Amino acid sequence: MLKKYFKNIGPGTLVAAAFIGPGTVTLCTLAGVNFGFNLLWAMLLSIIATIVLQEMAARLGVISQKGLSEVIREEIKIPFLKQIITILILSAIVIGNASYEAGNISGGILGLETIFGEFKYNFDSFSINLMSIVIGIIAFILLYIGNYKFLEKALVALVLLMSFSFVITAIITKPNVLEILKVMFVPKFPEKSLLTIIGLIGTTVVPYNLFLHASLVKERWHQKEDLKLAKKDTIVSIILGGLVSMAIIISAASIPSKDILNAADLAEGLVPLYGQFARYFLALGLFAAGITSAITAPLAAAYVAKGCLGFKGNMQSKSFRAVWITILFLGVLFSSIGIKPIEIIKFAQVANGMLLPIIAGILLWIMNKKNVLGNFVNTKTQNILGFVILAISIFLGAKGILKVFNFL
Repeated sequence: MLKKYFKNIGPGTLVAAAFIGPGTVTLCTLAGVNFGFNLLWAMLLSIIATIVLQEMAARLGVISQKGLSEVIREEIKIPFLKQIITILILSAIVIGNASYEAGNISGGILGLETIFGEFKYNFDSFSINLMSIVIGIIAFILLYIGNYKFLEKALVALVLLMSFSFVITAIITKPNVLEILKVMFVPKFPEKSLLTIIGLIGTTVVPYNLFLHASLVKERWHQKEDLKLAKKDTIVSIILGGLVSMAIIISAASIPSKDILNAADLAEGLVPLYGQFARYFLALGLFAAGITSAITAPLAAAYVAKGCLGFKGNMQSKSFRAVWITILFLGVLFSSIGIKPIEIIKFAQVANGMLLPIIAGILLWIMNKKNVLGNFVNTKTQNILGFVILAISIFLGAKGILKVFNFL
């Protein structure tokens, strides 16, 4: 039974790998340190929202055998509107992922440095972090091979390592299970927790994962009969991702100190209470979170560019490779010498804030089109859930834009 499940596991796990990056790990760490178990309900809500949207994206990919950006390009008939949405998608996802890639790589570095210490080469005016080059090379090799099944197996292994590491860390802290169950289903709003609640949802319901998922499922499954497998893969994988996020919150909640800023600090903070094993498990998890996101971010950007710009060919085509190589190179460059492209990141945050509700709305529209999905259009229940999530995404998008301009 277990062997059969692992044989069918796939794209959903890559989506989980994409949303559990260093940013998610850091935010979950701060949620646990500052508010204990009290925000676990927000993570549960975000996982339900993610499952609803990603199931739609997976269904679209299996039935239409097209990526989301391809369907958008074909179904929006008004040229001006199509151009505006295409520019927004490319800005938010291709430029956005390029600016965030340094953070993904840096997260993986934190994990390695927690175990091995720093490896830097110093010049007269600056230093290069050699760990970022190592992570970049690993990501380059896995992506350059261009074989979906190989890439999938490698990422599934890394996600399982990440899941094992964070869940074991949470178990080591011996949390109160009854208290956890209570706060998961009874929402609480501790003082000054609103931005963290919004952040937990926003870091899980990610626009680029909708594009990534629709593109990946058509690489894996080609028949309508495969829809059940795709749905099961989506639900199980995203629940697994949610458990990882919750495990980080639970681990961080056991730390009495408030001087924790990221998962590397959390690893050190756990040592006096739970020993060196806690540090190593957490460090491995952080490394896996960083490197999986460092792989999936360029991959998603390449799929989006392919769909929006009409590239031909597969993962081994020159145009596809050119996109992810550029993003990976910029990520390695910025992380190795410690540059933070603040203005580009701000631009990407604004674009992402606008993109999330627009894409959620367009996805709902497409999922009700019989010419695209035939008898596999949304049910009434799926539409109701979708509109609730659309309302949440509008709120999240507005918050993201306002935060960039310091209104929050």
